[in-house]
Amino acid sequence: MSIFSFDEAEKLNYMKTVMVFGTFDLLHRGHINFLKQAKEYGDLIVVIARDKTVKRVKGKLPKYNESRRLKAILSLNLAATAVLGNLMDKYAVIVKFRPSVIALGYDQNHFTDRLAEKFKDIKIIRLKSFQPNKYKTSIIKYENNHLRQHKIQKRNAGNKK
Repeated sequence: MSIFSFDEAEKLNYMKTVMVFGTFDLLHRGHINFLKQAKEYGDLIVVIARDKTVKRVKGKLPKYNESRRLKAILSLNLAATAVLGNLMDKYAVIVKFRPSVIALGYDQNHFTDRLAEKFKDIKIIRLKSFQPNKYKTSIIKYENNHLRQHKIQKRNAGNKK
């Protein structure tokens, strides 16, 4: 058995870390698949989007607040570390943790434009989709809203009798 210092192990790729970013609202099998794929590349660091960031990027707040989304990710026991993103500097968490790999979702477009340019020493990969026509938060939200509206209409029709 060989024993290496942290610096030596890092150079030999024995200690890889992989970082992912996301909102992780309405946690579903697509998210879990994404996290498991990322974890194959090393110890997983999950960065949860802040509520204010989600509002700015998506135009609305997530259903669940950042604290609840962070707890949900931690409860999966997939991440070595899970943290909230930095409101002032979107790159601060990358600088702090210096991951070996940043794994992006198949459809992740926000926050990705300058990563390769800004972090030349970090490998950036794009992971595969997992049933994207079924497990995508926007689809799940649409289906939940549609189902909710159908139930309301059915209840209202029953009240009119």
